[in-house]
Order: sequence, then structure tokens, then C-alpha cells
Amino acid sequence: MTRVVLVAHAPLASALAAVASHAFPDCSVALSAVDVGPDDDLTTAMARLREALSDEDTLILSDAFGATPCNAAVRVADGVRVRVVAGVNVPMVWRVLCYGAEPLDRLVSRAVDGATQGVMQVAAARPQNQGPAALQHEHLHHHHQ
Repeated sequence: MTRVVLVAHAPLASALAAVASHAFPDCSVALSAVDVGPDDDLTTAMARLREALSDEDTLILSDAFGATPCNAAVRVADGVRVRVVAGVNVPMVWRVLCYGAEPLDRLVSRAVDGATQGVMQVAAARPQNQGPAALQHEHLHHHHQ
């Protein structure tokens, strides 16, 4: 079984964990959250992430590539038993929870698929039923056809 650790700017990691628990309360995946506060530096974030890790295969889902939570995750990951995917969103978390029994490499692919397939335009702006605005000096504009 693969562990999943969410790491993000506070309070996003905890909020995503709450959404996951709401949607999949009986999910057997070990899920934990590490919120990185505004005053936390890279060393602090790395230490908190290390506390969340165990000897099990672990997938770390971080919020923004290049930000402190992701940078901390990359530094604690070994690339073999601990892997990192950046750009976490709700569809990604749900996909990972649904397939948590799969091997780590496959779970990484599922996470990326869940994230990208979960982003789509669902509605366009409705057209406005208005005519053009009247010009202030309309009598000065002559429209000859």
C-alpha cells in the first residue's frame, strides 16, 4: 500500500485531506497533510515532511512547482520509494485515493491523469442581449451606405 502525503501552503493541504475524507471516508490509503505556514522556511518544511514519511512507498502531492512546499518535497524524496507530483487538485487526490493499492509508479501516472482530466471548461459566458451603447454625440456620426 502506498502512503499519500499532501504538502501545500496552509491551509490547502489540510483542506484537501478533509475533502478526500468527505468523499472517500472508507478509503484505505494512508493519507496525511503537511501545511506550510507563511513563516516556515525550507528547512522547517523539510523537517515536517520527514516526520510524515515512513518506510512505505510514498507519493507526495504538492501544490505549486518551485514553491517552498514542492521544493521541500523534492529534497526529501529519493525518487524511488518517495515520489513527488506538483500541481495538486481535488481530482488528483480523488484519483489517487481510488487507486491507492497500485504500485507507486502507476499511482504517479494516475495522479497526473486525474489532475489533467479534471481540468476543463464547463460553461462559457452567456451572450449579453444588449445593443451597442448609444454615442453621446450620435448626431455627429453620419452613417452612409
